[in-house]
Amino acid sequence: MNVETALKEATTVIDGAIGAALVDYGSGMALGTVGGGKELDLGVAAAGNTDVVRAKVRTMEMLGLKDEIEDILITLGGQYHLIRLMKGRGSSGFFLYLALDRGRANLAMARHQLKKIEAELEI
Repeated sequence: MNVETALKEATTVIDGAIGAALVDYGSGMALGTVGGGKELDLGVAAAGNTDVVRAKVRTMEMLGLKDEIEDILITLGGQYHLIRLMKGRGSSGFFLYLALDRGRANLAMARHQLKKIEAELEI
């Protein structure tokens, strides 16, 4: 599935989704966004979360951890922000970003569905 289809699926299939983006964490640029709006600027979120991913990758290297990051969860009072690093062939260096309304989202299901969308996404 292409980027636009994957992001639309993320925001329609996943309960509580506010917005989604596919981000190149080399540049910090969003390659695609769906949702967001005045409450959530996905361009700013993409750039800011790139710093989060880079910091975590650097920290793992400094600690000598030979493991892969599956996802990073940021919990706010009213939202979950889920960052899923992509692993597929040709997709390293990218992450899926999903913002969820904490009151309507099922975090376990959102993680499961985002993993499924990642597996079907072709960049």
